[in-house]
Amino acid sequence: MKNYIPTIDVSSIIKNNFDNAKSFKVIKEIEKACIEVGFFQITHHGIPLNVIKNVCAIGEKFFNSPKENKIKLAPKKWNKKNKNVYRGYFPNDVNGKEGLDIGDLLITKQYSNKVKKQYIEYLNLDKSFNKKTINDLRDYFDRMFLLSEKLFQSIIKLYKKDIKISKIAFERLKTLSTLRYNYYPNQTKPVEISKEDGVALGCETHVDSGIFTVLYQNKKGGLQVQNRNTKKWYDVPFNKKALVVNTGRALEFLSKGKFKATNHRVLWNKSKRLSVPFFFEPSYNFKMNHAFLNKKKIETTGVFYENFLKHSLKKFIEYQR
Repeated sequence: MKNYIPTIDVSSIIKNNFDNAKSFKVIKEIEKACIEVGFFQITHHGIPLNVIKNVCAIGEKFFNSPKENKIKLAPKKWNKKNKNVYRGYFPNDVNGKEGLDIGDLLITKQYSNKVKKQYIEYLNLDKSFNKKTINDLRDYFDRMFLLSEKLFQSIIKLYKKDIKISKIAFERLKTLSTLRYNYYPNQTKPVEISKEDGVALGCETHVDSGIFTVLYQNKKGGLQVQNRNTKKWYDVPFNKKALVVNTGRALEFLSKGKFKATNHRVLWNKSKRLSVPFFFEPSYNFKMNHAFLNKKKIETTGVFYENFLKHSLKKFIEYQR
């Protein structure tokens, strides 16, 4: 099947206009992609290519730096000097890849100590990065957060609700959104062999936890998406002007299963590969309930998102700390 992963020009909704005919067409395209595939690529998303390439270069430089530089940012499981458990660097002896998880860069040490929440951790990036690099990372996080919020507001419009309710679910400082670097070094062996089709994998089959994941994929690719009906796997094609978006478990829950989280995986590749996903996650104290999208009145019952996320992350080796 050609062009299984749809590409959508989102320029109209990026311009803050959800009410004209062009924007409505885009919103319906997003709806169709979420229902039928769970993955789509977006163009004219408002984030300059040079900004994206700079963020990728930051990751490349970090992962190719000496181990002692990287381990400075590791959680206490790998660096006893650090207090952080969730945020930070994890080495490739975990699951064949290295990673760096960065939370909201507005979070200060004082704020983290005050709220005392598991996932609201202050990560002292000064240990491994200079001020310009940290500012660049903060700028990218801000851009990705705003873009992801626009996509979520498109979903809200489908339910004929005020897009301002997105602020109930997503609040800076409280959001569990994560900017992650996944670095696949020269993997000498696959992480696992798929039980479905015997394919060697560099990252196991999984679904994501949040509302949306927004990803920049480099030329080497390797990302595959599973058709929910046929169970066939499709490559996500490289498009240097596009970002890849996929639905997560939180959106599936809020939509009562209308927008299902989709299985995806990464093929084993002996050459180095970098990906930079942004996981758009609600605030830790947002109460997950079906009424948020499906009823006129917002209800105050439900599971706190931090508990929803904790349950979702249990199966990931890198979070078993």
